[in-house]
Amino acid sequence: MTAPAEKREVLLVVHPDRDATRGAARAVAARLGSAGIWLRLLDEEVRRLVETDDGELPCTVVAPADNPAKGVELVLVLGGDGTLLRAAELARPAGVPVLGVNLGRVGFLTEADSDALADTVDRVVEGRYRVEERMTIDVTVTVDGAVVAETWALNEASVEKSSRERILDALIEVDGRPVSSFGCDGVLCSTPTGSTAYAFSAGGPVVWPDVEALLVVPSNAHAMFSRPLVVSRSSVITVEVDPDGSPAVLTCDGLRHVDLEPGTRTQVVAGRVPVLLARLWDGPFTDRLVHKFSLPVKSWRERHARPD
Repeated sequence: MTAPAEKREVLLVVHPDRDATRGAARAVAARLGSAGIWLRLLDEEVRRLVETDDGELPCTVVAPADNPAKGVELVLVLGGDGTLLRAAELARPAGVPVLGVNLGRVGFLTEADSDALADTVDRVVEGRYRVEERMTIDVTVTVDGAVVAETWALNEASVEKSSRERILDALIEVDGRPVSSFGCDGVLCSTPTGSTAYAFSAGGPVVWPDVEALLVVPSNAHAMFSRPLVVSRSSVITVEVDPDGSPAVLTCDGLRHVDLEPGTRTQVVAGRVPVLLARLWDGPFTDRLVHKFSLPVKSWRERHARPD
């Protein structure tokens, strides 16, 4: 089936665990369909998941290789941050915003929790959302000066040891100047958006998403100086795998992988193409941080005060 030209279109991306998302996916499909919004889906299995008993769901199945987000107004994600990152791969080249409903655990990138699903879909139908740009990073891998891979990330690019038994010997450079070298489990180069993801777990700082900066976070470094670095958006970060050391692996957003032989250099710069995130609420990032991480905002005395 082909969507009529006048129809609004939304690409629906759901978590691979179909059983966990079945109810939510069907509710979303029914509400969008009743509002005359055409659905794009990534495979026949998802179509069977969301279709109604009469089989009249207005939808088109588009293969991921066919640029499925091109021309839609929104990519709607049902899942956690991992599902949203996979959806961002499709949305970014099409310049389309991504809106996530969290069906997982923390879901820091997602905009709404599962209990707000109905209200979220109503806002999509009514067009009551705003769009913000999130900084990305472009990643280039070279060997002896020759480019062997180019990729990107929304959260982070991690250069990590490829063998559990070995240590990664890495040299970090910023703007062409060496900063430090050490043995470690890995080095993370993160955006502000990614500061609450892998980089946070590795001991990096939380950076507000509107801060124009890049992070460098060593993971379990064997060194006197292995502090996280926050550098300018215009900086060029390079992580070199020691030519006499062990091989490594580059992983971007946990999705794209490149094997790194000794002597390989991985260069990270601010990305040319941002990811667009759809936002429903106007609250500050501080509130999101407190909510997602369940941070205590009362003093010890307030929390332990005896009732009168």
